[in-house]
This record gives sequence, C-alpha cells and structure tokens, in this order.
Amino acid sequence: MASGDEEKGKFDLMEENRIDSGIDSYKSFSKDEHYPKPVHEQRPEDGEVKDKLDSVTEERHDSAYISSSITVDNITDIIKTCLTSDSQDTESEETSDNNENEVNLNLLTTITDDGDTFLHLAIIHEAKDFAGQLIELFPREVLDIQNNLYQTALHLATYLNLPTVVRRLVEGGATLILQDHDGNTPLHVACEQGKSECANEMTRNMLPGQLRPVLEAQNWRGVTCLHLATMHRRHRLMKLLIKKGADLNVQEGTSGKTPLHMAVELHDVPAVTLLLNQGANVDAAMFNGCTPLHLAVGRQDATIANMLCQSGADQMIRNMEDETALDLADGNDDILALFPFDDIQISGRSVVGVNF
Repeated sequence: MASGDEEKGKFDLMEENRIDSGIDSYKSFSKDEHYPKPVHEQRPEDGEVKDKLDSVTEERHDSAYISSSITVDNITDIIKTCLTSDSQDTESEETSDNNENEVNLNLLTTITDDGDTFLHLAIIHEAKDFAGQLIELFPREVLDIQNNLYQTALHLATYLNLPTVVRRLVEGGATLILQDHDGNTPLHVACEQGKSECANEMTRNMLPGQLRPVLEAQNWRGVTCLHLATMHRRHRLMKLLIKKGADLNVQEGTSGKTPLHMAVELHDVPAVTLLLNQGANVDAAMFNGCTPLHLAVGRQDATIANMLCQSGADQMIRNMEDETALDLADGNDDILALFPFDDIQISGRSVVGVNF
C-alpha cells in the first residue's frame, strides 16, 4: 500500500489537471478507496477547454430527473455485475486481479458534485485514449449516465467534436435517444453545432428504422434534428439526415413550420432546392395556414417564389387570414409576374372562366 505522502501526491496531481468547471469535490462510496492516477496525454490548456464548454457547463443545476439516468444509490448494482471475475490459479495473479478490481471499482463509483463520471471528465479534458479505456471498462448503463445537465458522455464528446470517442461510445452501446436539459439528443447537438463527423459516426451503422426515434425526437423548443440542420444552414447534415430517413415534412411544435418553411424564411436557395428535389411537400401549411409560397412572397423573395411555383405550388391556397400568396405581393413586379394575369379578382378572390 502506498505511503501517505505518495497518496497525497497522486491527489495533488489530479487537482492540477482539473478544469474550472464547477467541480468542487468527488463523491465516492468509500473514502478509503484510492483514485487512479490519471493518464497523461497532450491536452489543451484549462482555459481553452472551458471556452469550448461555455455553452454546456453554465449554471449546472440539480434535478429529480432520474428515469433515464444512473444514480449514486443504484450504481452499486451495476458494479456487482460488471466486476465479477474468475478465481486465479496463483496467489500473485489473484493479488493483481484484486488490485485491478479495486481501481475499476473506484472508476465506476466516483461521481462529482456536477454528476460527472470519470468518463465525463476524461472527455471534458479531451483525454481520448483514457476515455477509450473507460468505455471498454464500463457497461452500457454506465455509459449512459447523465450529469446534472442531463448530458451523457455522448453529448459531451459531440460538443467537443471528438468523433473517435463518439464512435467508441456508439460501438460500446451508448444510447442516442437520451435528451439533455434543452431536450437535445446528441444528434441534435451535432446538427446545431455543425459536427458532421460526429453525426456520421452516430449514424454510420444505423438503419433508417433504427434511427427513426432519434430523427423524430423534438427538443423542448419542438424542433427535430432536420429542423436544426436547416435553421443553421448545415446542408451536409441535411443530406445525411434525409438519407437516413428523416421526415421532410415534419412540423416543429410551436408554429408548425416544416424544414421547407424554415429554408424559405432564411432565403436559403440551396436548402430549398435540396428539399424540393427530395420530395418535400411544396404546399405544406403551418398552423396558421401559411404555405412556403406565402412566406416567400411575404418576404419579397422572387427567386424562391419562382422555384416554388415551378415545383407546382398552389397559388390559390388561403391562410387563416384568408390571404393567398398573391395578396402578400405588395406590388412587387417580379413576384406579380409569377402569377397569371388572365384571372379576374373580385374582392380579392380569383374567378376563372366567368362569362359576362
């Protein structure tokens, strides 16, 4: 057993390598258990790590959300099932095995005040090799532990753009459907942050049917992964999601916009082209009855309005304000040129084939 000075040295070493992320203390099932010496790898300075995690470590808070996370109270049940080993033939082998189990036990049972496991911390420090060793050691249930912001290791690996760690987590059985405190799954995070390589690793070996629950999941703002990719002009990610079976006409939960509505609002011609070519419903209506053509004309975007008309948009659809797209043209000659002039309008309504 190491002397008191040696133990203090090990603990001091860990203190020097911690980042300022609000981690004030460690909680362990036994105060006498020894912390394993961290693996030394080249990693960014603490300030750089903190900058990368500004959006995910602010105002950590406690919660009673337990349905999909492992707690300190029930993690012991997992340990009993994952640390059992066969008896050794020699005394030296048995001693070595016991020492290894003691280290493994400590790695599994240590959770910080922020709810982070050693795997969370390894990812925060971008210690990819150490994280890989922990992934091999931990059972799937431990890989899915959520911290106080409900972030799994997969969320953090995506935020920090660590595709090799993402791949190891997915291969190790990490769940894609768990949502953080914003309701985002790891794939939501990839689409919002533009982490294409991480998204590729998450979906690489997944069939469309397997990914459907993740692709259909809405965060607390009511948006899916395809909505987020569209909102942030992530065209490469949009193509990936569509290839994997994302619903082109899915409506977000607040106003009923489809990805096509969002692309039109952003005047994003490449995204509109992609969605129309892939078969998006050109006449999809929001909750207020507005179609993409209503939005294009209302925003005086003649280019996209023309694209929608060429794709067969119905120019006579009325929204809940009883307005057609033409009613929103506001005298724009380029847009008015898209609409037929042989129609007679009475009180704002087109009349075709009327005999006088």
